[in-house]
Amino acid sequence: MVQKNIDGSVFSCQHDPAFLPPRHFVIRESRVKRVEDDLQVFEDDEESKDRQFVNALARGLEILRCFRQGEVYLAHGELARRTGIPKPTVSRLAHTLTKLGYLAYSKNRGKYRLGSGVLALGYSMLSNLDLRKLAREAMQELAEHAQGSVALGMRDRLSMVYVECRHSSSRITLRLDVGSRIPIATTAMGKALLCGLPPEEYAYLSDHIRLADEDNWPRIKLGIEQALRDYRERGFCLSVGDWRNDIHAVGVPLLDTEDDKQMAFNCGGPAYLLPRALLENDIGPRLAQLVRKVKTEMGRV
Repeated sequence: MVQKNIDGSVFSCQHDPAFLPPRHFVIRESRVKRVEDDLQVFEDDEESKDRQFVNALARGLEILRCFRQGEVYLAHGELARRTGIPKPTVSRLAHTLTKLGYLAYSKNRGKYRLGSGVLALGYSMLSNLDLRKLAREAMQELAEHAQGSVALGMRDRLSMVYVECRHSSSRITLRLDVGSRIPIATTAMGKALLCGLPPEEYAYLSDHIRLADEDNWPRIKLGIEQALRDYRERGFCLSVGDWRNDIHAVGVPLLDTEDDKQMAFNCGGPAYLLPRALLENDIGPRLAQLVRKVKTEMGRV
């Protein structure tokens, strides 16, 4: 299916509901079950209408999602709190996931941790992502030039997850690594991804972003709208203190990957090393050129 991006360029993809945030986690203003880092999870009446949707499987995966960076062990009660799933159901799901190797249980602590099965899945995904290998050298060169970090990320709900990251040899740099999560709404990488989406997906994600943080939505909306203008005019967008006051970054989406992955690059670092003028006149154009080079090597031009 061929659609136009919001910047007017052509985007070709096979539409797949998985391209969007899960419809069974549609945000509503009632029946709230939990509020988590980047997505409020709600029960959806339409879920019961989807004959292909396996609720037990979805709940099991939600348990695996509970573990955040820096958290090794979680107790049974915390898993229930974060998922909104009844404790007896959590017990059965956790037992099954433990038997399958996706969770491990510590009797001494009385808590669960992620098992080796999760690591195997993640490694398989990363090892098969050829784009990481194609982009590494160019990413390292730009990181050294900017004295910062260059990363490639994929969308996961309302976050971007780093799947590749290159740091400069400078001691003063932004030290996020593979697996790090950053918000989609206020970061250069996240806003770049929004700039590359077809209108339907953009509208759907924007609505979720609004409902997830209605108090700050007016400010967030202005930042996203500015990113759209920057991307149309320059081929990249900025985050100048939008996410963190001390971090400046530039982002570029990777369009038309032919496999429906939502991806984007960024280059960022300490604000005093990367002032706006440097991002606009040097780093931004270099990152846009990096993405064009990667697309050429992928045969996407």
